[in-house]
Amino acid sequence: MLSKASMPPWRSISLGLAILPLVLLLVQPVRAEEAFSFEKLTAMARQLAVTPYQAPGQIPKPLGGISYDTWRKIRFKPEAALWRKENLPFELQFFPPGFLYDRTVTVNIVSGGMASPLALGTDSFDLSQVEDLAQQLPSRIGIAGFRVHTAINTPTYLDEFLLFLGASYFRAVSRGENYGLSARGLAVNTASPSGEEFPWFREFWIVKPAKTDKAIRIFALLDSQNLTGAYAFAATPGQETIIDVNARIFLRQPVAKLGIAPLTSMFFYGENSLPGTRQDWRPEVHDSDGLLVHFRNGEWLWRPLVNPVHLQGNLFTAGHVRGFGLLQRDTDFADYQDLEARMENRPSVWIEPQGNWGDGGVELVLIPSDKEIHDNVVVFFRPNTTPEPGKALEFAYRMRWGKAPDDLPPGPRVTATRTSVPNPDQRLFVVDFGGKALARLKPDAVVQGIVSAGSGGTILEHQVYRNPVTGGWRLTFTAALDKSGALAGVLPDKRPPVELRAFLKLPDGRVSETWSTSMTPVAP
Repeated sequence: MLSKASMPPWRSISLGLAILPLVLLLVQPVRAEEAFSFEKLTAMARQLAVTPYQAPGQIPKPLGGISYDTWRKIRFKPEAALWRKENLPFELQFFPPGFLYDRTVTVNIVSGGMASPLALGTDSFDLSQVEDLAQQLPSRIGIAGFRVHTAINTPTYLDEFLLFLGASYFRAVSRGENYGLSARGLAVNTASPSGEEFPWFREFWIVKPAKTDKAIRIFALLDSQNLTGAYAFAATPGQETIIDVNARIFLRQPVAKLGIAPLTSMFFYGENSLPGTRQDWRPEVHDSDGLLVHFRNGEWLWRPLVNPVHLQGNLFTAGHVRGFGLLQRDTDFADYQDLEARMENRPSVWIEPQGNWGDGGVELVLIPSDKEIHDNVVVFFRPNTTPEPGKALEFAYRMRWGKAPDDLPPGPRVTATRTSVPNPDQRLFVVDFGGKALARLKPDAVVQGIVSAGSGGTILEHQVYRNPVTGGWRLTFTAALDKSGALAGVLPDKRPPVELRAFLKLPDGRVSETWSTSMTPVAP
């Protein structure tokens, strides 16, 4: 199971893989004020990479074994929020260690180019609901993470819009949204036989904002058994929250698989799930419903998410990828009918590389999950080559957090995927496409459906026609698994998955995004 400290604060993650143990960090002693810059942080990361990994120490014992409910009762006092009395555009609140968050981080505040460590006392937390525990705590319990508040929804109240808590996890929202998927600083050996390694941000530098600042700047030192890193974040909240990321990675020793700009989300089931796999009364349960990738050659690919029976991984070769992200395209309450979770208000995240990341691919990992509390979707860019120890890997990207953007892609896109099983060897797919270009077509326009199956599969028939209700166009087709081969007769449900692709071609030659999925056998 996952190391506790690697868990994000909103749900657990189920990987089903062996995980390298992660240990804990002692509260750092207060240091003197010192000059700070990203170049200095880079030098720190470079130097740290040539020294042996130092495991963090233990947090106060009374906090190490507490439950989630107890941890939540230790609340940071809002009146103690940093910068609250200075009428600045941002303020900070902090999380205590405990429960899954069994390490503390060092937080420094940068003002005028000089950094000073932040030393919070235990009295910054409201312990009135845990009086027995409070008597056992020292004067300082440390900080597990922090959250940033700003006037994102109304000018008279500072709402939380960004947090960092657990390993290298962070997440954000835009105006009017609820938290959903999360991001990480880096993914290391995800879905690898050796087990995943979870780097963590062990120290932060947060720049005190001026009264006119629109963005908050945050710097972080990444550390793990096999690598270190220097990170710079600039987060601008709004109708679409923008986070610009710059990172410089240094390996202690070779790493088999690096994942750049990783995103983590939850997909339990959706409209594309087979009827028998839908778990309860809600039509859909997910934080994201698909992966979108923009390739160097201009193609847009949409991959609906699934909750697989077995661990599933796909690598989409991208070369210099133009962009990728996990989107929540279903944004109507009727899609979910959940008055508490309000999944229609969960953000999408689009990653736009800055500069050329080189050759590689976008890797999607789907993990079986029997509960919606687990994050079971991971996606990242995987470079073909990784640097040698001692050499820097530098990359930058922009993250767009918010409603699934209307301009992604600029042409027709998939709006829904549904499926049924005529028999164990066949699958019927119904794929709806929408967009302004389709809505402007005449009902008798000739729209072509281009459908193909990879090795082990055959397309039996397909048709495309206008959807008069939505104004879009619907593609339906039946795909069959080959009955030949050694496994077909002995273990028919163990046959390898078949890749399917489909897109629409409009009368003027324009094409839609490419719909893609992996068809697996269904046990009789």
